[in-house]
Amino acid sequence: MGPVVYWMSRDQRVSDNWALLYAQQEAIVHKRTLLVVYCCPPDFVGITSQQLHFMVEGLRSVATHLHKIGIGWIFVQELPDIFLPNLVREVDAHSLVCDFTPLRIHKEWNTSIIQQLTVPFREVDSHNIIPAWVTSAKKEYAAYTIRPKIKRLLGEYLTDIPAVSAHPFPCTDPFFGGHEMWTVPDFPGFHSPAILPFTSGPDQALAAARNFVDYRLQNYGTNRNDPCQNGQSGLSPYLHFGQLSAQRLASMVLTAGWPEETTEPFLEELIVRRELSDNFCFYEDKYDGVEGFSNWAQKTLREHWHDTREFIYTLAQFEAGETHEELWNSCQRDLVYSGKLHGFLRMYWAKKILEWSPDPETALSFAIALNDKYSLDGHDPNGYTGVAWSIGGVHDRAWGERPVFGKIRYMNEAGCRRKFDVDSYITKVAQLTGIK
Repeated sequence: MGPVVYWMSRDQRVSDNWALLYAQQEAIVHKRTLLVVYCCPPDFVGITSQQLHFMVEGLRSVATHLHKIGIGWIFVQELPDIFLPNLVREVDAHSLVCDFTPLRIHKEWNTSIIQQLTVPFREVDSHNIIPAWVTSAKKEYAAYTIRPKIKRLLGEYLTDIPAVSAHPFPCTDPFFGGHEMWTVPDFPGFHSPAILPFTSGPDQALAAARNFVDYRLQNYGTNRNDPCQNGQSGLSPYLHFGQLSAQRLASMVLTAGWPEETTEPFLEELIVRRELSDNFCFYEDKYDGVEGFSNWAQKTLREHWHDTREFIYTLAQFEAGETHEELWNSCQRDLVYSGKLHGFLRMYWAKKILEWSPDPETALSFAIALNDKYSLDGHDPNGYTGVAWSIGGVHDRAWGERPVFGKIRYMNEAGCRRKFDVDSYITKVAQLTGIK
């Protein structure tokens, strides 16, 4: 009898992982071994060394943890819709369990896999606190439409998470189907970046979460929009790679003893805004295209499509931080250097790309390309939704009309200067990057 197979993708952790818990339950009930598989698509190694290093180091921690509790692990550089059906057949697997991901490519993989399987295939949402399809059966218009749905269900789903136990039917073979167990290979030509601002791994993610909740959450509401303060949580890379459970983090915040007025701004971002992003990408197939914008936004951008742009830059100029505005250049250098851009600045950064690109379609493609390439939480619903909010008014409302932007909310350097010390930020980035 073959194993239960869990295809890990979005939730790269052992603890606080409902998909792994479900797979282990199935394996115990049917007296099977449990095998976890990570499929790294061959073209995925085209990401930056920072992103690859962060992912690889985290997965090595996962492999070590699984080995200790008798659960198998293999890492392959294969497309999942080709490798997994073949593996299921070759090992006579009982069933296949996978993470939930709302992005288009994963939906396509799932469809292809289902067509090739004759065993049960189950998808478990361990990334959201409430499964995306339970929260809402449609694309929500804005935070105010999804918020009451989440609050109505939160008490039912924000529960304690059981621990994964030592598996009673352990994997012991050092090789499985020709693959070395419990390893994550080095990639040809891959070198760890000289500087990585985040230490990778589920244990490190939990430590970073505790540090934030204990020491910085109390000032989150007042400092989060100031890039010169250490006001944001800094946890988005851990949440993106699934090294940290949003459900665990929410529980830590709620049991920390801080008053509701202190915790509410962070929980709004962690739960409502984050799950709204998954909702957008889940129900809007064109989440990375102008067609995914609301009708009012498409109309206003179309009306201003041919407005004169004072400045127009190429993707290469944007990528190199070679615009006329030093604040924007500093944002881009910060993103490239640190793998993360402050949330308030990422909105400004994307809106300037709209203003300095020949048309909204080009602007959207440029912003997505740069964010996916350099941000540690790139290729994520939060990133796609954030760019769509900035450029296409997704989850926002119509504002006063102006050239190029139409009725899309406008941001500029003058507005940033009213919010924080822009010159201090520029100086800080110059010191970090060595570029003046």
